[in-house]
Formats: sequence, C-alpha cells, structure tokens
Amino acid sequence: MPWEKSYNDLDVLDRATRAFWAKGFAATSMADLVNATGINRGSIYSAFTDKRTLFLRSLEHYDKNYCTDFLRHIRDNTPPKQAIIAMFEATAKPNKGLPGGCLMINTALEMSPHDEEIAQYVDSRIAEVENFFHDCIVAAQAEGTIRRDIAPRSTAQALLGLIIGLRVLTRATPRKSAIAAILAQVHIMLG
Repeated sequence: MPWEKSYNDLDVLDRATRAFWAKGFAATSMADLVNATGINRGSIYSAFTDKRTLFLRSLEHYDKNYCTDFLRHIRDNTPPKQAIIAMFEATAKPNKGLPGGCLMINTALEMSPHDEEIAQYVDSRIAEVENFFHDCIVAAQAEGTIRRDIAPRSTAQALLGLIIGLRVLTRATPRKSAIAAILAQVHIMLG
C-alpha cells in the first residue's frame, strides 16, 4: 500500500511561516521546523524540497494571508483616508497570537543583502504597500478628505518609512511614546 500524506499543506505552511516569522531564516533550524509543523524532516523535504524553498513559500503565504488580504479588506471596506489610518492603528496593536513585527521587513534586514531573488520579492511586496498608500491618498484627495497640495507619491513613500519603523518598534520592546508619535505624525501628514 503506498504511503499517504497525513497532514494539511496549508496548516504546515502556516506553522512554518510563524516559525520563520518568530526567529528569522538563519536562526530557524530544521528541528525548529519539525517541532513547529508537527511533521518529520523527510515529509518537509518531500513537500518543500529544502529549507529555502519552504521559506520562500512561507513568505508568499505570509504576504497573502497577513498583508494582501488585509490591505484589500481595509481598502474595500474603509474610506481611503481612514484606510491609511486603520493600517497604522492595526500595526500599532500587537496580536498576541502572532510573532511581532513584519516577516517582510525582518526578511529585508536579514536576507535581502545576500539573496537577490528574496530581495526582489520583498521589494515588490513593500512596493505594494507604498502603492496602497498612494492610491488611498489620490482617492481621498478626489473626495476632498485629504488636501490636494499633498504630493501623493512622496507622501506614500514617507508613510512607508513610518510603517516600516512602526513594524520594527512593535517587534522590539514596544515604546508606547514612539508609537504614539508615529500615529500622531500620520494624522498630521494627512491633514
């Protein structure tokens, strides 16, 4: 009788994603992945080829489930100016069930200087966040909730810098005064 897989790929991928998110690529060992996923090494290698491939799949899984879907939800259900503010407010509130910070930002710091494929992927995902800010600013200007004298692209880039800083702060020991200052600056920038 042939061997039959006894695990759910998406569940394994989510558990691996959380392991990488908590420790980073280099610090996450195969033993950590076995413990996190609940499947043995052979099954991990059979399903994902190697640790790097599993990491790339984890990045994609993280992007879809924790970034893209979230941005789409707030863009579709919140007025544009409020969508920007909602993103910052959600980022400022750590979710106790998830590792802190942002896997994309953590990966940019850890791996982008050493892995061109990962650097390009992370850059494309970060560009999506910048484009989200840009599109929200343009839409809010059209409806009159953000001043028209604000330059959409450079403001989106500044907001990107602030959200990255906020992600880093929420990964480290949260400094409430710095987080409050970032949120206040977003309100000031958007008028």
